[in-house]
Amino acid sequence: MKVLQVIPVFNPPELYGGSQQVVYQVSKGLVKRGHKVIVYTSDARRYRLKYRVNKSVEEIDGIKVFHFRNIMPYLAEKFGLVVTPNFKNVLENDGRTFDVIHVHEVRGYQHIVVHKFAKKFGVPYIVQAHGILGERSGLFRKVYDHFYLRKLLNDAAACIALNEYEVNQYKQMGVSEDKIVVVPNGINLSEYTNLPMYGTFRRKFGIPEETKILLYIGRIHKTKGLDILVRAFADFAKNFSDVELVIAGSDDGFLRELKCLIKVLGLEEKAVFVGPLHGKAKLEAYVDSDVVVLPSRYETFPMSVLEAYACGKPVIASKVGGLKELVEDRVTGLLFEPENVNELSRAILTIVSGCNAKIMGSKAREFVRQFSIEKTVIRLEQLYQVCS
Repeated sequence: MKVLQVIPVFNPPELYGGSQQVVYQVSKGLVKRGHKVIVYTSDARRYRLKYRVNKSVEEIDGIKVFHFRNIMPYLAEKFGLVVTPNFKNVLENDGRTFDVIHVHEVRGYQHIVVHKFAKKFGVPYIVQAHGILGERSGLFRKVYDHFYLRKLLNDAAACIALNEYEVNQYKQMGVSEDKIVVVPNGINLSEYTNLPMYGTFRRKFGIPEETKILLYIGRIHKTKGLDILVRAFADFAKNFSDVELVIAGSDDGFLRELKCLIKVLGLEEKAVFVGPLHGKAKLEAYVDSDVVVLPSRYETFPMSVLEAYACGKPVIASKVGGLKELVEDRVTGLLFEPENVNELSRAILTIVSGCNAKIMGSKAREFVRQFSIEKTVIRLEQLYQVCS
């Protein structure tokens, strides 16, 4: 089977995160199973969209990747809108050779092009929103949703939801239930069999062995609830000296405000920003942490939960969206009411000062096995066959 994966941004494997990571792992798995997989994307980089990938065509683990030039870096920086006119020409010339097109994310120039092409030539396409259907604030999203999104979803051969939470989001957009298929994200568990030696991350950043580490990994954006985490950490740290908050991720518009809050609360000596972590460096952070915290105001299916579980770490998370399905309260971690600073502070105390963290971590490692990438690839393979 010949499969086309379409995603606005797709960078080198060491920089993958979120939907890019899913596309990469799924595509690699499909290639191993004998399918031909091609990725159409842009030359924009994930975190600095005005910078470019230098190669127009490259091959990564048997996956042929076409990078089309983004002609509007400003729109990419401002709205995440990546405009690649050459994509349209190539798709119209070569698109009919594909058995199925898998479209990732839902709001962009590439999605409009795929929709028009599929309508014209009858090539089936599948949509996977990757949790962004609920992000509907802002003029651009409202205009796009009104004119394009519902058509894109309703004309698709199938819409992939990550969990029941996202199923309901598709339904709210008018997609019929019989068109929605639940396929959870998968994680390559083989990458977690030989984890880095404990203490490597601590030595890099001068964190003593006896100090407890609270770890956040993800975008530094207001929706991630990092202000809630910092306030809860400040409350907790009053009575617990040997603890440090590590924030790993790229700035998505909230770093300056967050640093100001940390300064106001007098936490400069207890909070460290380490920037975005990838590959081995990210694993080192997970291994040396005591608990991973996701205080989000909105989430669908964050890969950081699966990554933490694969490293045997419990997760404290807000009781929102898909987190309620991923974190088993008092089994693989703890859930707290969203934006409840006091409850989050108590949850941190329970994990850090108690003896259940290792037990929860062990349960988390067992729990994550159901999300192996092999299972995800097989489910997608079956869906492609039905739709093509």
